[in-house]
Amino acid sequence: MILTRTLLLTSFILSGLLYSQANITLTLPVVTLMDIEPAGNITLNFTAPTEAGNALGNPTPNTSKWINYTSAIASGGLSRRITAAVNQVIPGVNIRLQAAAASGSGGGTLGTPAAQVTLTTTPVTIISGIGGAYTGNGSNNGHRLTISLVPGTYANLSAQANTAITIVYTITE
Repeated sequence: MILTRTLLLTSFILSGLLYSQANITLTLPVVTLMDIEPAGNITLNFTAPTEAGNALGNPTPNTSKWINYTSAIASGGLSRRITAAVNQVIPGVNIRLQAAAASGSGGGTLGTPAAQVTLTTTPVTIISGIGGAYTGNGSNNGHRLTISLVPGTYANLSAQANTAITIVYTITE
């Protein structure tokens, strides 16, 4: 009789534990954020040759900029990509851009960089396959950018002084 009461009491206690529940409401928004770090302009200048018959000296490529992003895609959604374009093209000058593989403190499905591209006013993909991911914030996180200038067609070159070019980066599906 004592054993039956103990078993019955234990079964009530266990059944109460098995049927206890708590509801949790979860919201995970779709997120698409991107920026270039550190903020600010860069300067790239060709060097005039000092000997007749020599080519222009190309500026040292700039590697000070990083792309940072945070991405949370909708269930079944497409991966994201980052494109780049310039606001204007200088005749005879090629502006080249290369995004490196992601590094730093991020995680998730980070994007894959494309090969080096020559920028025009038409956006071109520089990073693709971005899923749910974050790169970390600031310099030394995300994708390091290498921006370089090289002469294109010498016949199209004309002197330029302090010509500002804007590179426009866009993250999209």
